[in-house]
Amino acid sequence: MPAFHDRPRFPRGFRCASRNVGLKPDAKDLTLFVSEVEAAAAAVFTRNHFPGAPIILGRETLKAGRLKAIIANSKVSNVATGSAGVEHARRMAAAAAKELGTAADRVLVSSTGVIGVPLPIEKIERGVVGMSRDLQDDPLVGAEGIMTTDTHPKAYSMSVGDATITWVAKGSGMIEPNMATMLAYIFTDAALEAATLDEMLRQAVARSFNMLSVDTDTSTSDTCAILANGLAGPVDETAFREALLAGCVRMTETLGRDGEGAEHLLRVTVRGALTDHEARRIAKSVLNSPLVKTMVHGADPNVGRLLMAVGKCFECTITPARTDAWINGFQVVRGGERLAFDDAVMRKALGAEVVDLEIALGVGEARAVAYGCDLTKGYVEENASYYSS
Repeated sequence: MPAFHDRPRFPRGFRCASRNVGLKPDAKDLTLFVSEVEAAAAAVFTRNHFPGAPIILGRETLKAGRLKAIIANSKVSNVATGSAGVEHARRMAAAAAKELGTAADRVLVSSTGVIGVPLPIEKIERGVVGMSRDLQDDPLVGAEGIMTTDTHPKAYSMSVGDATITWVAKGSGMIEPNMATMLAYIFTDAALEAATLDEMLRQAVARSFNMLSVDTDTSTSDTCAILANGLAGPVDETAFREALLAGCVRMTETLGRDGEGAEHLLRVTVRGALTDHEARRIAKSVLNSPLVKTMVHGADPNVGRLLMAVGKCFECTITPARTDAWINGFQVVRGGERLAFDDAVMRKALGAEVVDLEIALGVGEARAVAYGCDLTKGYVEENASYYSS
């Protein structure tokens, strides 16, 4: 597998810009990602029953499988805003298209932030003017403009043959995707058709972003899109598929580690499950348990919480006498029974920045990995005043 670049860079033909247009007091709040030529494109969107206006428009836009640009704002999500919100999303696409000299139906719109607040569309329409002159090659610049409660911009890239893949994402809270992730954009100069991109993206998402959870909450704005402008020519599809998954997993872990108030990245591996569905279900059950999350946060070796979280998956095939568990490589359960261990050693293991919990069920061959973080006072403090801040 190729290594990630030391510093992220865009594939051929992609650039970005971000600026403050007045949605936030000072920080960047509007981003453009642009391809110099039209790109084949695919995307997956939130399954929440209250999708934001950009999601409604985005599903329509992606039917053509072609994009030239993405425009995204932070601070206001344009969700629960009715027909006026959809019209604002269309105006946002039109404003970006005018600035870039393309058609509005070649622009994907995203918005992230507070729900139920009208989008200040006039600020965006005024603010996008002249952004094409700011376009540059650093993906982190674009990542800055889509941050909400993120503590840092997130971008990665790697080479696959003569092509490059770049991932840019944001997300810190209201995160348990049921399609993709918060806002995640993937860019490549490989030559791939939209239908192929769609199949590859869904496969990668199922094993990465859809196995991520910070707080069990599926956002109304989740979007994951991939654009391929073809400027690097054909690529080995097997190698590209493997690289795409590797980058999505790395970004998933980065998003989990930057969960609101998080101090630990938490990975839960379930193996020996009867089916893939049951492996995923049990991994998510352990990951999402507030008691498991607080056990990790407090470095409290209360391993009974692992058994509780596995055992409450009533519909899954679980045989206690075959169930084993490990914390950062230390076995703590064998055959459904707690093993004796040194509490001090286990507390030290739980104090590591990355905590791996492994469950072996012994009833099949299926395996799944879920990604997330611990639960801290910082999460409560962040979300106790999110609307008002």
